[in-house]
Amino acid sequence: MNKLLMTLIAALAFSAAVQAQGDIEAGKTKAVVCAACHGSDGNSPADIYPKIAGQHASYLEKQLRQFKNGERDNAIMLGMSVTLSEQDIEDLAAYYSAQTATPETIAPELVEAGQKLYMGGSLQRNIPACSACHGPRGNGLELAKFPKISSQHPAYLKAQLQSFRSKARNNDQNAMMTDIAGKLTDADIELLSRYISALH
Repeated sequence: MNKLLMTLIAALAFSAAVQAQGDIEAGKTKAVVCAACHGSDGNSPADIYPKIAGQHASYLEKQLRQFKNGERDNAIMLGMSVTLSEQDIEDLAAYYSAQTATPETIAPELVEAGQKLYMGGSLQRNIPACSACHGPRGNGLELAKFPKISSQHPAYLKAQLQSFRSKARNNDQNAMMTDIAGKLTDADIELLSRYISALH
């Protein structure tokens, strides 16, 4: 009896989770207003704006909610998100997460040093490996809302690491990125931005 009950509960929970997901087609329609900055498929044409194609839906939802409530400070995104309903947020996240990010490349001479810092961190400077949260290929971890960072514009990655370091951006979980970025030099940030962008 208990086994049957547990199976029924699991099935209902799964069904509820599926129903809570956004609608990709509705998201595509709503994304028209986002295209100027993020591109029609989430691959932004300008490197000051992030590529959001292929990003985890849960992370996109979190960022949109935080832009909307002011927890993440960005005047442009506040204006774009303030009128979004919860359904709009879920639909947009579903659409962009279903897209594919365009790849980036890295100069061969930067690969070894970039890989060493990304995969191993620095014990001497108490910097953990980026791969611990973002994975060896930069795919992140959706359940923990750790973003996919591979294939991102290097300039955008650099800007975000600098923002975390200066504490201008502080919407990271338990201030993890603020703490880590605070230990990075300008050279570290430049290297990581280029290396991470080329992970596939």
